[in-house]
Amino acid sequence: MQLYIEARIRTELDLLWHRTQDPAQHRRWDLRFTHIDHLASAGSEPQRFRYAVRLLPGLLISGTGIAAGEKRRPDGTRTSALRFASPHPLSPIARGRGYWRYLPTGDGIRFLTGYDYEPRWGRPGRIADRLVLRPLMGWATAWSFDRLRLWCERGITPERSLRHALADVAARALAIGVAAAVAPVAAVPVAIAALLLPPSHVTPAARRCLRRPTEHTAATPPALLHSVRWS
Repeated sequence: MQLYIEARIRTELDLLWHRTQDPAQHRRWDLRFTHIDHLASAGSEPQRFRYAVRLLPGLLISGTGIAAGEKRRPDGTRTSALRFASPHPLSPIARGRGYWRYLPTGDGIRFLTGYDYEPRWGRPGRIADRLVLRPLMGWATAWSFDRLRLWCERGITPERSLRHALADVAARALAIGVAAAVAPVAAVPVAIAALLLPPSHVTPAARRCLRRPTEHTAATPPALLHSVRWS
């Protein structure tokens, strides 16, 4: 798996499982998706789902996936795995796979993901993925994980945390704009400070999440992933 994100969340395992496995809850905090819905099934796993991402106003890219979860494991951890694909010609991602792990600790849960995908459009698509899309996907996943953490730990809803984030961006942009207008020579250091200054404790930040695995076993795809197959 090429992308790895990990957040430490001080919450109950059941609550975290619900807010990540229920599509209605998942789409509230995950910046990568506009819609997530389960498709009709007989109630047995794997569970099929449909997802969509609004790239631009009026442009909705959709795809389908299949997922399975292990809610009861002997070691007290939980795991879910999925495969997904989009036939839309404008989707930069053709297909992919990934997993979530829920690892209880003494003061919360290590919630982590590993996933990878195949970019579309041949060599130009691979170049664009390496330079733009993959870093953006990593950032969006980490930002979303911290948004989820704020919801679970502090009760700050995803909608409220988004407003905090937009206000934070606006304040930084305003500071840069004022500096450029009043003292242009100060615009550069103000811009650097605006980029480096940590956001407030109620604002999601991708920098709060780990982006590389610290334990080899945590980054190893679970056996469950191999059982999730398209029929």
